[in-house]
Amino acid sequence: MGVPERLAERMSMAEQHEYLRTKFSRRTMIRGGAVTLGAVVGGAFVPGATARAAVPTARTAPATASVDGALVAPFGRHLAYGTDPRTEMTVSWQVPVAVKKPFIRIGAHPWDLSRKIDAEVRTLFTPAGVGASGNHTQYYVHARLSRLKPGRTYYYGVGHQGFDPAAPHLLGTLGTFTTAPAHKEPFTFTAFGDEGVSYHALANNSLLLGQNPAFHLHAGDIAYGDPTGQGRTDDTGFDSRVWDQFLAQTESVAKSVPWMPAYGNHDMEAWYSPNGYGGEEARWTLPDNGPDKKNLPGVYSFVHGNTAIISLDANDISFEIPANLGISGGTQTKWLEAQLKKYRASHDIDFIVVFFHHCAYCTSTSHASEGGVRQEWVPLFEKYTVDLVINGHNHQYERTDVIKGNKVAKKLPIGGTAYPETDGVVYVTAGAAGRSLYAFSAPLSYEGNEHDVDSVASFVNVKGGKQNETVAWSRVRYLDYSFLRVDVTPAPKGRLATLTVRGIAESGDQVDHFTVARRAK
Repeated sequence: MGVPERLAERMSMAEQHEYLRTKFSRRTMIRGGAVTLGAVVGGAFVPGATARAAVPTARTAPATASVDGALVAPFGRHLAYGTDPRTEMTVSWQVPVAVKKPFIRIGAHPWDLSRKIDAEVRTLFTPAGVGASGNHTQYYVHARLSRLKPGRTYYYGVGHQGFDPAAPHLLGTLGTFTTAPAHKEPFTFTAFGDEGVSYHALANNSLLLGQNPAFHLHAGDIAYGDPTGQGRTDDTGFDSRVWDQFLAQTESVAKSVPWMPAYGNHDMEAWYSPNGYGGEEARWTLPDNGPDKKNLPGVYSFVHGNTAIISLDANDISFEIPANLGISGGTQTKWLEAQLKKYRASHDIDFIVVFFHHCAYCTSTSHASEGGVRQEWVPLFEKYTVDLVINGHNHQYERTDVIKGNKVAKKLPIGGTAYPETDGVVYVTAGAAGRSLYAFSAPLSYEGNEHDVDSVASFVNVKGGKQNETVAWSRVRYLDYSFLRVDVTPAPKGRLATLTVRGIAESGDQVDHFTVARRAK
C-alpha cells in the first residue's frame, strides 16, 4: 500500500514520494508493466495537448481510448486570475474521459463566440495501492486567456471535438467572467477555508454567489481528497475522486468568480510529486509570479483595484505539521518582504490582504496558533502594516483585536474600526466553509450574542510541541458554518479608504463586522 507508518512518521514529503516511486517502479517490472513509473510520479498529457505536463513524468500513464465527444460534457469549471487580473484569466474544467482537441470559445456577447482557442489537457493517474480507489485517471483542461480588456465582461464556452458550446442547443452551457478594473473602484470579495464536499459547503457556495464577489479566496484545505492532512502516504483513505465531486460542487460560483486558493496541509498529496503539490498543479493554473514555482506553486500575488492580495504556503513554516517544513529554504519569507515593500510603496495600492492556511492567532482547541507563522511572518505583517490577514485550518470563525508585538494594541469590538498605520494587524480565522466543526475553550461571542472575557486559555505550536498560553486578543468566536465578505471602498487622496469586513453565517445572518481604514494615496 503506502509508506509503512513507522517510516512515514520520520520521512519528509519528498522522501515518502521517492519511496513510493521506487516501490511502484519495482512492482511494474515484476508485473510486466501493470502500473508505469510515469503514472506514480504524476500526470501525463493526453495526445494532442499543447503544453508541457503539469507534473514531470518519465513515461505515459495507461491510455484511455477516447470516445465520441458528442457524448461527453465538460464539468467543474473554475476560473483563476493571471498575473495581471485586468488582462489575464485562466478558465479550467474537467472531462470524465479522454477527448480530442479541447478548446474554449470567447466573445463579448453570447451570440459572438467566434474566437476559438486551443486548451491544454493535464491527465492525473492515481494507481491502485496509494488510495481508496482502483486505478483512476482524471482529465483537467486549462485555457489561458491574455490581452483581455480591463473591467470587461466576457462570455465563454468550453468544448472539444464533437461538443461545441456555440451550437444552439448548447448555449445554456456558457459562462461569464469580468476582468479587474483599470482604476480604483468599489468591489467585494469573499473568503473561507476548509471546505471539502458536504451539504454545508454547498450552502455556503450558494450564499457566496449572492454576494456578487469580484473574486473568492480559499485559505487552504480545499477538497480533502487526503483526509488525514499530515502529508503522509500511508493514508488508505485518500481518494482522488473527491476532487471530481468538489469541482462539480463549486462550479456554480467558480465558473464566473475567480477562485484563488492557498494550499493547506490536506492539499499535500505525497504520491504525485516530491512537494506533494503535483495533483494541485494538474487541477489549478494560478499566477506564476511566486518565488519558487517548483516547490511552492500556491504562492503568488495579484492586484485588484486598490488592493493587493498575497497567497502564502504555511506548510513551509509549520511546526505542527512538518511534512514540508523548510521546503523553500527561506525564499518564501524573503519574497514576502519584497512584495510587502513594493506594494506599500505603490501609489496605486491602499490595502494589502494576506491569506494562507495555518493560523497566526486562534484559540481553537484543535490546532490553535502556529508558532512558525508568528516567528517568520508576523513581524513582517507589522513592519509593513498589513491591513487584514485571513486564515483557515481551524474549523470555526474567530476574529482578534488589533495585535502588535504579540499582544492587544487596541480592542476592536464588533462594529469598531482599526487603523493599521498606527494600531496593528487584525487576524480572522474563517475555517468553517464545510468540514466538521471544532470547538472553543471560551464562551461563544458574536454579533447579537456577545460574551466578552478577559482572557482565554490556548496554545501555540512551536518547535518541539505545544506551548500553553493565555491570551487576551480573542474578540469574536462563532461556532457554525460561515464565510467572510469584504467590501472595498476607495477614496480620494488623503481621505479614508475602507475595508468593511463581515462574518456571514450559513443562515445568512451577520455574526461579526468591523472596518479597516487607511488614508488613500
